[in-house]
Amino acid sequence: MACLSTSGRVACGSRRQQALKFICRLFLNPSLRRMSSHLAVGQAPAEGHARKYVHSLNQQLARRFYGLSLGTNQDYLSLLQNSHNCYNNAQYSPRSMQSLRTQSSVHTQQPAGPVREIQIDPYIILDDELKYFYDDVRDLLQSGTSQSELDTIACYYFDGQGKALRPMVTMLMAKALNYHLNNESHQLVHKQRQIALFSEMVHSASLVHDDVIDQSDFRRGKPSVNALWNHKKVTMAGDYILSIASIMISRLRSDDVTIVLSQILTDLVQGEFMQLGSRETENERFAHYLTKTYRKTASLIANALKATAVIAQADDNVAEVAFQYGRNIGLAFQLVDDMLDFVSSTEQMGKPTAADLKLGLATAPVLFACEKYPELNPMVMRRFSEPGDVERAFDLVHKSHGLEQTRFLAKKHCNEAIRLAQELTESPYQKGLQVVADLVINRMK
Repeated sequence: MACLSTSGRVACGSRRQQALKFICRLFLNPSLRRMSSHLAVGQAPAEGHARKYVHSLNQQLARRFYGLSLGTNQDYLSLLQNSHNCYNNAQYSPRSMQSLRTQSSVHTQQPAGPVREIQIDPYIILDDELKYFYDDVRDLLQSGTSQSELDTIACYYFDGQGKALRPMVTMLMAKALNYHLNNESHQLVHKQRQIALFSEMVHSASLVHDDVIDQSDFRRGKPSVNALWNHKKVTMAGDYILSIASIMISRLRSDDVTIVLSQILTDLVQGEFMQLGSRETENERFAHYLTKTYRKTASLIANALKATAVIAQADDNVAEVAFQYGRNIGLAFQLVDDMLDFVSSTEQMGKPTAADLKLGLATAPVLFACEKYPELNPMVMRRFSEPGDVERAFDLVHKSHGLEQTRFLAKKHCNEAIRLAQELTESPYQKGLQVVADLVINRMK
């Protein structure tokens, strides 16, 4: 089995990953849960073949969990009797836990002491939806043109090396909503996957346009499109990605979904225009920054998640939960990104650090630092254009509590996202939505 890690790269699945995915499928299969419940209380199935099937299932589970101590005397099927037992109460032995930390594809900060629950890995439980995701994007782009250079530029960032955060969160919310609504048809999931494709295509198109606007040389650890091709071709390639994505969504034949997703493009353009301006007073400046951050980053996630609810015919309350979850995750993601611009190395980020200051942008760490060092205010207004401004601002941010305050605000948005996810029916996908908040706040790139 292959799965996407948090970096978006394809990785070979370990036995633990296979077991976790299998447990989730069992949890979502009502007939198997009923069988396991009967077996656990001594109610043997009446039919001989059913008894043999359950015995075979027990053996299959034993093989998948061979070598993993769950710290309990219960057999494997009795663990499935209660959904909480599947991923809340199981314990690994300390020796097994050390091995699992090494194998895990989710690189989050691990708490001290034994881990007392099976950690849901969103990328693993969405393996079927994400495995060929970038192949499908490239096929869409290639099928729309006979211009080989246009195809090359348009596909440049769809190499599977990104985080795949937006499609992952979109499909996670889609599957959580489907479970909540008791509507898990293959046709519905296919439509929701089209929305996930749209979200990643729009995001990458915005990166292509950003590279032209910012004249950046590196993106994701390799030369940017702007450094390899001329501006006109790159700009048109970004437009081409948007057009193919729009055609794909129009084929869903849902006016409501089209309206929701069109808002993403409106917000992106407005966010770019807001980034070109600034505000005189500190309060106006921070409100300006948060609105710009929503439009440039959070709107895409929020409206993509809302669209998955709309296509599933969820009511307005459920659609709002999906939207607000995406808004909070998107804001937290960008706040952490702004913080990492000051603390991560160029190798970790895949692009130069302090890039925002060099572009004349005052992000959250700088705006928080202004409270302690008012001398930053004139630098913000002149967009760090004078010699020494970037270096001085960088130093003052580290001397202030700007980074800690930025992380605290990101954590508040992550906590709100977790609260919203808990309003949905409990399932592995709902649990995964809560794990995403941890991935966002603890990421290092």
